[in-house]
Order: sequence, then C-alpha cells, then structure tokens
Amino acid sequence: MIQLRPLLLVEDNLDDELLTTRSLRKAGILNELVVKRNGEEALIHLNQLATDQDPFALPTVVLLDLKLPKVNGLELLQHIRATPFLQLLPVVILTSSSEERDIVESYSLGANSYVRKPVKFDQFSEAVRQLGLYWVITNEQAIPKRSI
Repeated sequence: MIQLRPLLLVEDNLDDELLTTRSLRKAGILNELVVKRNGEEALIHLNQLATDQDPFALPTVVLLDLKLPKVNGLELLQHIRATPFLQLLPVVILTSSSEERDIVESYSLGANSYVRKPVKFDQFSEAVRQLGLYWVITNEQAIPKRSI
C-alpha cells in the first residue's frame, strides 16, 4: 500500500482554508491536510517533524500564506530552509500579496513557487486544484535521510 504523505497548509483565513480543502478534495487529492492557523503553530509542528526525523511524516508540500500572526510566512520559510531535515520541503507561497518585494524575498529565501490567490471563487479553486495535482502527483521529491 502506498503511504500518502500529508500536505501542510499554513493559513489564518478560515474562508481560504475551507476553499483550499474543498478544492483539493474535488481534485481527488486524498492526502491528509494538516492546517496550522499561524506561523508559530506551523513552526512548532515543523520542529517536531525535524526532531522525529520520519521522512514519511514530512508534508508533500507546504502551502504557505505570507501574512500570518505571530511568525510571518517569510520567517517560517527562512526557518525551513535553515533546518537540515526540512530544507528540501517544497514550499509554495499561496498569498494575496502581489508586492514585488514579497515575491523577490520569497524566492530569495528558497520558495519553490509563488502563487497569488485569485479573488474569484472559481479561479481560486482552479489554482489550488492545479497546485495539488502538480505537487502531489507530478513532482518528484527528494526524501531526506535521518541524521541519527
């Protein structure tokens, strides 16, 4: 049996969380969706994964909003890239920001993709569907080795 790795959604907007969940399910993506509603929760979760060093518990992809309470998305991305066990995680910035500095800084810190959330429901749904299909089905990933 194939073990499906989870997806990690770091999102503080409940409407965007629900729409993302619905869009992924509608696309047939059955992976567990782990949701953290602020950067601090996500940081704690990712640090626990780094401590446990179970490569199959790592998310297939991190869908990361930038404008988060407590720890913002860019700080979280920087932490992911600085943590050896986490640094290969694919991170997709999924945000409403179209600020050039956010785009440049995201890529400078190692984001794999930057997607601006469309305002319209159907466009948002389609964008999430395509992200899910690409990162879960199409993309080949490197699985980190335990350093124990």
